[in-house]
Amino acid sequence: MEDRKRKNNGKTMEGKSKGVYALVIANSRDISIEIGHARRVMEFRRGYYAYIGSALSGLDRRIERHMRDDKKLHWHIDFMLAAQPVRIVMVFVGRTEERKECEIAAHMSAVMEPVKGFGCSDCSCISHLFFSPHLNTLISAVRSSFLAAGVDVSPFSHPSQRTT
Repeated sequence: MEDRKRKNNGKTMEGKSKGVYALVIANSRDISIEIGHARRVMEFRRGYYAYIGSALSGLDRRIERHMRDDKKLHWHIDFMLAAQPVRIVMVFVGRTEERKECEIAAHMSAVMEPVKGFGCSDCSCISHLFFSPHLNTLISAVRSSFLAAGVDVSPFSHPSQRTT
């Protein structure tokens, strides 16, 4: 029984991966969205956003949930992703046992514009959502922030598409 729960390289022996992720999001026009259960109205400019999240129990499932349209709106990011002009264009993952979400968000805050108070109601970070008018600049910041936090980063692929 203990062997089944032994952890190895960001995965338990039962196959539930753990780690951090970045959703790279495109917003095609300026919009106002009611965020969270308090329905706080937030403004989002046309451009690109990176949302930094973590899942210490089922990383693949968490990302797949974010990508679905038919889900209960729970986290701040769910409300944003439900808006019509918003779509995920890319996802990056870092498979790790360590809690690195806030460290990555801190690095992102230093190089990208944070959307203050977004996605960080359970921590002391400025934000877990970052804006850039340029996709390539945002992708570069995501990659460098993962690496600065000591986390190897790679594009997300669905488990059924992996060869290893």
